[in-house]
Amino acid sequence: MHLASRKLPKPPAPEPASRMTPLRLVFMGTPDFAVPSLEALHDAGHKILCVYSQPPRRAGRGQKARPTPVGAAAEDHGIDVRTPVTLRDDTSVAAFQALRADIAVVVAYGLILPPEILAAPRLGCINAHASILPRWRGAAPIQRAIMAGDRETGVTIMQMDEGLDTGDTLLAQHVAIDDTTTAGTLHDELAALSGDLLVKTLAGLADGDIAPRPQPAEGMTYAAKILKAEARIDWRTAAVDIARQVNGLAPYPGAWFDLNGERVRILRAHHSCGTGQDAPGTVCTSEGLTIACGDGNRLRVTMLQRAGKSALDADTFLRGRPIAPGTVLSCPATD
Repeated sequence: MHLASRKLPKPPAPEPASRMTPLRLVFMGTPDFAVPSLEALHDAGHKILCVYSQPPRRAGRGQKARPTPVGAAAEDHGIDVRTPVTLRDDTSVAAFQALRADIAVVVAYGLILPPEILAAPRLGCINAHASILPRWRGAAPIQRAIMAGDRETGVTIMQMDEGLDTGDTLLAQHVAIDDTTTAGTLHDELAALSGDLLVKTLAGLADGDIAPRPQPAEGMTYAAKILKAEARIDWRTAAVDIARQVNGLAPYPGAWFDLNGERVRILRAHHSCGTGQDAPGTVCTSEGLTIACGDGNRLRVTMLQRAGKSALDADTFLRGRPIAPGTVLSCPATD
C-alpha cells in the first residue's frame, strides 16, 4: 500500500476506553500509513516494548541512511527500534520471544512473520488491513478498490495466521468512495481509522469483549502490486475506467500519457459525456483539457504534472505547454 512518503498529521488522541487494560505490545510497521496507528496506541497508554521496522534506506544527495517513517516516530517517543532483515533465523525469533509481549500489532510491516513469531505473544499478532476482508487481500488494496470502481472500502483488524490476509476478523469499519476519492486521500483516511480501530480492538481483547470471526467464504479478491505498465493511459479504454485509473494512482505513481515524447502525469480528472465522433486520444476543446476515450465519452483533466515539475491545474499547464485541439495523443502499442 506504499504511496509517496509524506508526514501525516497526527491523529487526535483516542478517547480512553472505560475499562481499557494497558497491554505490553510490540508494534511492527514501516511506512507513513502505519504512523497514526503507532501514535494512537502510544496515546492510549499501552506499553510499547519496542518497534520493528524495515532497515533504514539511503536517500537524498548525501545518500544518508534514513529511518522509516515508523522508525522515526518511534525514536521521537524514545521507543527502542529494531530493524532485522529477516525474522526467520533463530536469533531473531529468540529476541522476539524474550520480549514476553501480550500482543503484536502489525501495520504494513513488509516482512512475513513465521509461525514462531505469530505464536510468541500471549494474544497472538493482529493486523490492520486497508480493506473490508476478504475483498482486496494483498499488497495494494487502496489503489485496487478505487480502480475497480468500488463504492466503499474500509479497515479490517484481523487475527494473523500463516496465510495472506486470511485470519479471523476482529473489528471492521466501512468508508465510502466517490468520484473525487484518490489513493492519497483514501490512504490518509484509512491510516487514521486504523489507529482508532486498533485502540478499540485492544480494549475489547483485553476485556474479553471481542471474539474472532472467520472471514466469509465468498467475495475474496486479490490486490496485486501495481505494475509500471498499469500507469500508462490507454485512450481506447472507457472514460470512466481511465478516471478511476487516474484517481487510483494519484499521487503515486500517477497515471500518465505521452506528449511528444514527454511523460505527463494526470493527478485529477473526471469522466464526462462525449459525441462519440472523435478518435480515442483526441484533444477536444480549446478551453481546459478534455480528451476522447474509447467508449465515445471524454476525460476532463483538471490537474497535471510534467516530470520534475510542480503539479498544475489544467488551465495553468496549458498556458505554459499548449496542446492544440485536434491533437491525437498516442496509445500504448498492442501485441
